[in-house]
Amino acid sequence: MEAGDLRGVVALDGPSGTGKSTVARRLASRLGASYLDTGAMYRAVTLATLRAGVAPDDEAAVLPIAEAVDLRMGTDPERPTVHLGDEDIAAEIRGRAVTLAVSAVSAIPGVRELLKAGQREIIARECARAGGIVVEGRDIGTVVAPDAALKVFLTASSDARAQRRARQDAAEGRVSTVDDTRQDVDRRDRLDSSRAAAPLRAAEDAVRLDTTDLDLPAVLDRLLAIVDERGLRGVAAERAGW
Repeated sequence: MEAGDLRGVVALDGPSGTGKSTVARRLASRLGASYLDTGAMYRAVTLATLRAGVAPDDEAAVLPIAEAVDLRMGTDPERPTVHLGDEDIAAEIRGRAVTLAVSAVSAIPGVRELLKAGQREIIARECARAGGIVVEGRDIGTVVAPDAALKVFLTASSDARAQRRARQDAAEGRVSTVDDTRQDVDRRDRLDSSRAAAPLRAAEDAVRLDTTDLDLPAVLDRLLAIVDERGLRGVAAERAGW
């Protein structure tokens, strides 16, 4: 992928079901930028943990697994990939078993430190190669990339988020109901917001965007307008020092 229009890092944070992944990928595509789903990295470690038969909250047992995994992340927003070694695990990490366990694994400080280092390496590499990257997660603007040129925190009502997640599950062949999904969403919110290590919260200088009543094109238009307001495209961004 050649250098695109974006110069620097766009940090896109928020809870599950806000449209974060779809928006981040579309935004990166429109800007010719790289894309990184940090949540997929935690899910990959969680899958490796479950395969090893280890309890996801057993810090002493999980950390060596996280250190040993051969995690490979593809950063093309049109074809993002997640591999453990040569194995494509992109579908398996979205299954219910991983979804129920990932909050426990991601709450382990050593795992977060390990993956944060890997995420920063990917961000630096892709900014050097492609000019910019859109990174999505729950602690990008606060921990992983606190100096990001643009930080956005997406929100939406619990009902809207549950409905979106249920539709996504159905589209990808996973069986779920809106009620079950709402319970999962609320559970993840509680766990992610209350963990000691890098809890889910908006950065102080983040732009907050409620997506409850916005469709994807409207959210994308808002974000592109903000990117342009910040001068993060092409020549303007280079002159600004990004």
